[in-house]
Amino acid sequence: MFRIWGRIEKEHKIIRQTTYENVAKFEWDDFFTYLSDICEALDIATPVLLKTHIFNYAKFNRVTFLPRDFTEPVSFDKLILENIAR
Repeated sequence: MFRIWGRIEKEHKIIRQTTYENVAKFEWDDFFTYLSDICEALDIATPVLLKTHIFNYAKFNRVTFLPRDFTEPVSFDKLILENIAR
């Protein structure tokens, strides 16, 4: 089982947050699916997922998506995904 804390920040304040839980084993191949599910729960567009995003999550247990990572305009400063249990 693993849990990912997803939160949207604007001006260093949390606007919305969600916790994504899955009882299955964490698989790197499914990271985009986890990201999509979190974005759907937060009611935002899914950002473009690059290899550097996956490397940052793997190395630091945290990844930050900025407005430039989205193909649509967004009204927040950051989308942060953080591993809280593995």
